Amino acid sequence: MMKKKSISSSKASLVLFLCQMISALDVPLDLSQPPTITQQSPKDYIVDPRENIVIQCEAKGKPPPSFSWTRNGTHFDIDKDAQVTMKPNSGTLVINIMNGGKAEAYEGVYQCTARNERGAAISNNIVIRPSRSPLWTKEKLEPNQVREGDSLVLHCRPPVGLPPPIIFWMDNAFQRLPQSERVSQGLNGDLYFSNVQPEDTREDYICYARFNHTQTIQQKQPISVKVFSMDSLNDTIAANLSDTDIYGAKPVTERQPILLTPTGSTSTKVELRGNVLLLECIAAGLPTPVIRWIKEGGELPANRTFFENFKKTLKIIDVSEADSGNYKCIARNILGSAHHVISVTVKAAPYWITAPRNLVLSPGEDGTLICRANGNPKPNISWLANGVPIAIAPEDPSRKVDGDTIIFSHVQERSSAVYQCNASNEYGYLLANAFVNILAEPPRILTPANKLYQVIADSPALLDCAYFGSPKPEIEWFKGVKGSILRGNEYIFHDNGTLEIPVAQKDSAGTYTCVARNELGKIQNEVQLEVKDPTMIIKQPEYKVIQRYGQVSFECIIKHDSTLLPTVTWLKDNDELPDDERFLIGKDNLTIMNVTDKDDGTYTCIVNTTLDSVSASAVLTVVARPNPPFDLELTGQLERSVELSWIPGDENNSPITNFVIEYEDGLHEPGVWHYQTEVPGTQTTIQLKLSPYVNYSFRVIAVNEIGRSQPSEPSEQYLTKSANPDENPSNVQGIGSEPDNLVITWESLKGFQSNGPGLQYKVSWRQKDVDDEWTSVIVANVSKYIVSGTPTFVPYEIKVQALNDLGYAPEPSEVIGHSGEDLPMVAPGNVQVHVINSTLAKVHWDPVPLKTVRGHLQGYKVYYWKVQSLSRRSKRHVEKKILTFRGNKTFGMLPGLEPYSSYKLNVRVVNGKGEGPASPDKVFKTPEGVPSSPSFLKITNPTLNSLTLEWGLPTHPNGVLTSYILKFQPINNTHELGPLVEIRIPANESSLILKNLNYSTRYKFYFNAQTSVGSGSQITEEAVTIMDEAGILRPAVGAGKGYSETLFATSPVMHTVRPTFYKVQPLYPRIRNVTTAAAETYANISWEYEGPDHVNFYVEYGVAGSKEDWKKEIVNGSRSFFVLKGLTPGTAYKVRVGAEGLSGFRSSEDVFETGPAMASRQVDIATQGWFIGLMCAVALLILILLIVCFIRRNKGGKYPVKEKEDAHADPEIQPMKEDDGTFGEYSDAEDHKPLKKGSRTPSDRTVKKEDSDDSLVDYGEGVNGQFNEDGSFIGQYSGKKEKEPAEGNESSEAPSPVNAMNSFV
Repeated sequence: MMKKKSISSSKASLVLFLCQMISALDVPLDLSQPPTITQQSPKDYIVDPRENIVIQCEAKGKPPPSFSWTRNGTHFDIDKDAQVTMKPNSGTLVINIMNGGKAEAYEGVYQCTARNERGAAISNNIVIRPSRSPLWTKEKLEPNQVREGDSLVLHCRPPVGLPPPIIFWMDNAFQRLPQSERVSQGLNGDLYFSNVQPEDTREDYICYARFNHTQTIQQKQPISVKVFSMDSLNDTIAANLSDTDIYGAKPVTERQPILLTPTGSTSTKVELRGNVLLLECIAAGLPTPVIRWIKEGGELPANRTFFENFKKTLKIIDVSEADSGNYKCIARNILGSAHHVISVTVKAAPYWITAPRNLVLSPGEDGTLICRANGNPKPNISWLANGVPIAIAPEDPSRKVDGDTIIFSHVQERSSAVYQCNASNEYGYLLANAFVNILAEPPRILTPANKLYQVIADSPALLDCAYFGSPKPEIEWFKGVKGSILRGNEYIFHDNGTLEIPVAQKDSAGTYTCVARNELGKIQNEVQLEVKDPTMIIKQPEYKVIQRYGQVSFECIIKHDSTLLPTVTWLKDNDELPDDERFLIGKDNLTIMNVTDKDDGTYTCIVNTTLDSVSASAVLTVVARPNPPFDLELTGQLERSVELSWIPGDENNSPITNFVIEYEDGLHEPGVWHYQTEVPGTQTTIQLKLSPYVNYSFRVIAVNEIGRSQPSEPSEQYLTKSANPDENPSNVQGIGSEPDNLVITWESLKGFQSNGPGLQYKVSWRQKDVDDEWTSVIVANVSKYIVSGTPTFVPYEIKVQALNDLGYAPEPSEVIGHSGEDLPMVAPGNVQVHVINSTLAKVHWDPVPLKTVRGHLQGYKVYYWKVQSLSRRSKRHVEKKILTFRGNKTFGMLPGLEPYSSYKLNVRVVNGKGEGPASPDKVFKTPEGVPSSPSFLKITNPTLNSLTLEWGLPTHPNGVLTSYILKFQPINNTHELGPLVEIRIPANESSLILKNLNYSTRYKFYFNAQTSVGSGSQITEEAVTIMDEAGILRPAVGAGKGYSETLFATSPVMHTVRPTFYKVQPLYPRIRNVTTAAAETYANISWEYEGPDHVNFYVEYGVAGSKEDWKKEIVNGSRSFFVLKGLTPGTAYKVRVGAEGLSGFRSSEDVFETGPAMASRQVDIATQGWFIGLMCAVALLILILLIVCFIRRNKGGKYPVKEKEDAHADPEIQPMKEDDGTFGEYSDAEDHKPLKKGSRTPSDRTVKKEDSDDSLVDYGEGVNGQFNEDGSFIGQYSGKKEKEPAEGNESSEAPSPVNAMNSFV
């Protein structure tokens, strides 16, 4: 909810304008004028008899008036009474009571007269009465003895005081007596009981009368009330009293209402207009009656009607003649009703319609005085002149009286006088003074010169021009110094001289001139008008819903005129904010910390300036989990049901969605609460179904969107009667644990399901399909019974019935169980094996007879194991494998067999007890398959024109090897492939020397083994022949299981024909020259690395000859050295270096031995020769790399990229399928075929015909190539198995300096 209110200066200006209309008739005090009464005491003046009496009478006039008083209609000579003085220059009387005077002596009617040469004004008749607070008269109060249920009135009857006292009832402890619909105080001060109850018995009902004028409280003697209940009335009262009304009293009976006040069926009430009308009806009855009010023939006035004293009092404020009529009060209870009609008549003391106003005339002018009043009955109008009835006043020829009007014609200066108008009826009078002042005065402007007016744009502007003159001047307005007279609809000209601009705009600002003129002269005055921008709240506070203990903030961002200083005030519910440090007021916001329920309400931001005020409000709703329900009540208790009702707790501004009902069984599970049911949040009663023999307690939990309330207090306990069980145990099963028994189990009934004490179970069983009687036993409250001596695995019919001390539950349903199982007796027969291929076989068997299973058939298990490999003829440890086939299945597949091997198997049947005997072993053999890759491939002894190849047998020959296939081709410096050469090698060979090779040339080799089935997976490697000139030794690469070895130099050889080359991927990274320098407890490991940048190295080491796992140390950064610490002195270690993220790439192993133990000493590594040499080698290597990069950059030119090939892809790549253009599938056996000469398919297996021949793109791995800083391409050679393309954006290696200087162009 949001509201916005704006208050401009127009309201204040309008009030000023109305005041000016009145003050425009005032004559400036420097001019002659008759007296005017300005202050006087009230007509009915009740004074404190202990203090001095001050009777006020103040007046103004020119010349200043003199004062005189009358008392009770005769002249009051104050000079003759020493106790009475008159204030100087005033008519106010001071009667000195505190110095011995008696207030009662000055009681009477006083009137003041103020007089000068131009007339006399008189005051109202002031009635002086001293206040009175008399004591209570002593009286003997008899105790009130009353029967329970009867009505009672305790009379107060306070002493008559002036003014009347305020009545209230209290006890001896000065505590107000509680009042309700049953007990309440009447308007006359009496205390009414509609019906008395035993708790009304007490001896200190005390009526107090408070006299506000004298600030005293008078106390009545205590009244005693004793209420007798019907149960003890005859036994107690009859023995002591002879009152026939009490003796033999009947029990308390309900009674229909009767009115205690007012009595009778009708009454009348007269009230004066403008007063408060109070009507009262108090009724007796049992049950306590409820009062309702109506107005016969009309409606009770809206907005002016209120009900007080538990609707026993009807209050109508500011009554008028229209409120006259018949008002009916109706008292009603369940036995009937009573009513009373009050006839209300509204009379009226005189009230003004038009009061006479001062009249200023110039000689010769005409004028009128009008005095009009109304009342009920209609008032009488009379005129006085200078305090004397006009009939006997000196005659004035210019004056004529016409009822309520005096007409003046051609007045002269002697016509000045003060006239009094008196309007009176039986309920009061009105007296008004109005003078007629005859003056001849030129105009004068009373508004200060150059007065500044400031208003807000789009609001009214009221420019004042208060004036006086006689005759009355005419007023004109101008804008600016030389502006024309203002006219038109955009201005309003008021009779008091005020200029109103209804809607002031920015261009309305400026100087305005007011001109006043009459026949005696002319005068003008200037005023200034400024128009300001309005104050606005541009970001208003918004409605907020916050959980208790949260934090909330209201914004109030304002925009205002720069010349106005705003002040921001926050209110809560139109009152000041609480004095609480949780409320934080910022520049543009109000923040409330740790919100509580008390913070709920409307928050208003008020922005005030000197000219306007704006406000905006928002509601804060604090929500929380509901308060717990209360007043739980059980009604309608039956054997199997009860009605539960409750009263919801406070929902804390979030509606209750539902109630959860829980119960506690105090008999079986005390302290444990269980869910019973739930009902919608609008429901507060529920009929609950109950179980027998349960001691119920209930509690209710309220739920809203915030959460669950705390549980209510438990209800009273309700113990239901016992009964037979309603249900039997569930989940009854019969399963034997031994071959000769039957174990019967069930889920026991819960405590409240027993329905009574002595819960037991009747367990019955008999063999199924056998004409046999039921065997039964009764067991205690358990959940298992074992039947012994049963046949093995036979079906039984089983039932379990609950019973207690009152009887049996309904007949239970039967379930089928089985006695215990035994191991199967026979093995499956006719086991057959069908070999499908070299790794898969299918086995068949005949099922066993069900009778021999002796239990639940769970399936069959096949045990199989490899006896030996047919290719190696060597036995190894037998590892049996087991496959389980569920159910009555008679065949199964045996996967994962090894090719060219001999196997055995057998089959067994399985039941719940275990496995039966095994079938005879069945022997079968698997055929040959393709071999695995050779275990290693080493390239050694490089010369100018030859390389030596050595290899190992495949780890898994999978058959009889028939031959080896070697394929190789040259690679130039730009990674192009040359012609492919293929050589078949006998299977009994393990090395080969390749001759007639090109010098200083890199070759790629593809090597695999073959059986009669086909070729196995291949292994690849690269090697370089040595240069002719330098004869520099180059490391060789060892492949096989990822190890790298050293390349050696060869002699060059001349070739007459230069082959065609194809681009391939660069060399795979390598780690070589692993060296160690060992001390007694540490060793320095260094190595050389060629490959991508930013590679993280690790060092693995272990004791030489040990089978323990390698220990691993991570190298910090990409350094090429590492110090192993914590070594054992005098121990041989093996060590190797690897690179993270390169598919397990590692160096070859190196072995070193630590020195013998010796005395510890500190060695500075920076002074060691090996360290200095290592640093020099690293620096030299970096220098050579920089030279190579510089040479290659200077060569420039475009790189031929027309033929894009993947150096690590298979040499032979399958063509695209003709039907859909996609690449065909490939197998492991085909992954390493040599690349066909002339293939234009890139390694990412896409064809891009639009690629420019001059663009620098990646090769081999699609998008994974990189460029050096100088723009040259960085390739990547691979020394690993090329089954899958490399993953990720691996860095590439620049060609070695030797290859760079001797590369093909």
